Amino acid sequence: MPAELGIPIEQRTIAYFSMEIALAPALPTYSGGLGVLAGDTIRAAADLKVPMVGVTLLHRKGHFHQDLDDDGWQHESPEAWDVHQHAEELTPRVRVRLAGRDVQIRAWQYVIRGCFEQAMPVLLLDVDLPENQDNDRRLTDRLYIGDRCHRLAQEVILGVGGVRMLRALGLSRTERFHMNEGHAALLAAELLREHLLSHGKSAVDEEAITAVRDQCVFTTHTPVPSGHDRFSQDQIRAVIEEQSALERSGLFEHEGMLNLTYTGLNLSRYVNGVAKRHGEVSRHMFASYTIDAITNGVHAATWTGDRMARVFDEHIPGWRGDSFNLRYAAGIPLEVIASAHRQAKRELLDRIEIQTGTTWDPHALTVGFARRATAYKRPTLLFNNMERLEQIARQNGGIQLVFAGKAHPDDDVGKRLIQEILRSAKRLPDQLRLVYLPDYGVELARCMVSGVDVWLNTPRPPLEASGTSGMKAALNGVPSLSTLDGWWLEGCIEGITGWAIGPEYQGMDPDPDDRDDAESLYSKLEHDVVPLFYNDSAGFNQVRRHCIALNGSFFNTHRMLQEYVVRAYL
Repeated sequence: MPAELGIPIEQRTIAYFSMEIALAPALPTYSGGLGVLAGDTIRAAADLKVPMVGVTLLHRKGHFHQDLDDDGWQHESPEAWDVHQHAEELTPRVRVRLAGRDVQIRAWQYVIRGCFEQAMPVLLLDVDLPENQDNDRRLTDRLYIGDRCHRLAQEVILGVGGVRMLRALGLSRTERFHMNEGHAALLAAELLREHLLSHGKSAVDEEAITAVRDQCVFTTHTPVPSGHDRFSQDQIRAVIEEQSALERSGLFEHEGMLNLTYTGLNLSRYVNGVAKRHGEVSRHMFASYTIDAITNGVHAATWTGDRMARVFDEHIPGWRGDSFNLRYAAGIPLEVIASAHRQAKRELLDRIEIQTGTTWDPHALTVGFARRATAYKRPTLLFNNMERLEQIARQNGGIQLVFAGKAHPDDDVGKRLIQEILRSAKRLPDQLRLVYLPDYGVELARCMVSGVDVWLNTPRPPLEASGTSGMKAALNGVPSLSTLDGWWLEGCIEGITGWAIGPEYQGMDPDPDDRDDAESLYSKLEHDVVPLFYNDSAGFNQVRRHCIALNGSFFNTHRMLQEYVVRAYL
């Protein structure tokens, strides 16, 4: 293993498994928030010297590149990249059995470096080997694309193959296996197999279950049913050759199907949701399980824009290594924060001009919205009453809207939402401008969260497990205007760190036609956000400063990882 890793890889005691990990802006190894969180977690582990190793799949063709045609319809193409330029091939080979065939797996090591250059290894599992059949060599190429049997094969490679690769690399001291969502839950099957083999047992017993539970940590990320992987018996038989004693134990099944969420629940010593409200929702969904909550965070040094980072470097030395220090932003002069934001906004508007050929007003209120385009995130809520929105813009200095986000290739509803937004843009008056920036990723996200004036988020409660884009905005002094769901229930101090859309809902479907939330959104824009921005710049800059000092200092992965260490790992 490379000497620059500091902690030898065989001494890593925490294995963090995730189907996707955002390694670097140029590498398409992620699709969205789950992968970005995973990357931020490992960067925090490097900062804090937590002995972690990441395990994921090598997606040679990424998730997909997004193009939008003249009618606003999304088209997808692969995002190929050359792993040889970014990672080191490791020597060991392991195998898993899929559809009656042995599939060979190798690993590539990518090194994530923390703010003090500490190195953290990430293993990317790869089946593109000449020993494998042609179809098998393509199994890990694309992220979240393929039929259910393809998905199950990927999850066997990640979970079972990942544990075997760690053993082949000498990681026998691993004390915790952290499953970032259910995609990796089959690692528990491999741990059970190891235990039975080492103890000469042929059937799963309580002692074996306890031994595996003691090693496993499971984080569930979504109340949305499609986010919980389930497989039919026919799909299991098509991929996994034999029904073992392990599968007959019932630990992996729910309602007659292989359910990886229940696998994680049944075989983990610690289970958590990703915000306080999400913990409550998860305990309601899985009532017989003990589920804690650790609210997500973002890696402050990664998501703070260059302009604001220079301000922090001058006024808050040490913030990169200890994000709690951002609370001292309360003492930074307002004009210093405002000046840094103006520069970041100028960079965003320059980007818009380059991409669209249009010049935007740097003095106009600019609102950002960027996330996966899907129905429950309600990207069109702002356009529920176009006449009302246009009136708010006309009566003041105008509103500029910057949208971005991909729809899953199989989500035609999400694609139609993007199309609806783009069609709306063609009918807007001069006082209300809108651009939809294609191919949303880490680099564009960083530009947007630092350059807009207000960050908009409109999920339908309680379906936003956490959300992290508003946390990234807060680090840059950008307040949120958001539905009270996910992390925003904890981060919103009305008029201080941002503004709430609608009430704090308790039910599962509080506003089915969206009219109440749309009215609340317009009211907050008209009576709070727009007047403060245009008529009280000092007051708006106070909100900017509060975002950093109150939310930026808390909703970060340094705090989050320390909670995992204390509650889940130790």
